[in-house]
Amino acid sequence: SMFLAEKTPGTDAEPWQDPGISGGEIEVLGYRGMKEYTLNFDDFKVKGENLLGGEEGKGFKQLMETFESARIQTAARAVGVACSALDEGMKYAQDRKQFGKSLINFPRVASKLAMMAVEIMVARQLTYFSAFEKDEGRRCDVEAGMAKLLGARVAWAAADNALQIHGGNGFALEYKISRILCDARILNIFEGAGEIQAQVIARRIL
Repeated sequence: SMFLAEKTPGTDAEPWQDPGISGGEIEVLGYRGMKEYTLNFDDFKVKGENLLGGEEGKGFKQLMETFESARIQTAARAVGVACSALDEGMKYAQDRKQFGKSLINFPRVASKLAMMAVEIMVARQLTYFSAFEKDEGRRCDVEAGMAKLLGARVAWAAADNALQIHGGNGFALEYKISRILCDARILNIFEGAGEIQAQVIARRIL
């Protein structure tokens, strides 16, 4: 069963106001716009009326139902990260000159950017489709899993290729692409790792 655990708002100095609950921020490699925390519950009291849905034994089902939406929005975020990587790669390829011409005029660089654009389009359309299915009230665990699996891979590939276009500068913290690469990495882990998405998809198609 799932319960809503009410927490008294804290302050920077005293974040935990209620007995039985504590925790702390987890420092992470990237994706720092969204904080990660440990939460510890030790004899923390919750009212019986806080039972989610008012019916016992539904916690796992309730949790699973949130994953369709969570995976769709994670896929959408992955598309956004990939677009950001493409923007940075494109800008750098146009601005950076080697041997008297912009990097974008070198075929291997241009082909990287072209494939990034193609893969982003495919990931975006799959994400739109899974969101449409969700809005229509239809089961879409496979579509959501596919969108997240593909989106996360596209985000990582786009960030990796854009960093490669930057060359050594891509590894420097002063360039945005170094942050984008770190941000892209988590997308294949949270809201169900890529291995879980593949398992969900395989189970359904079998």
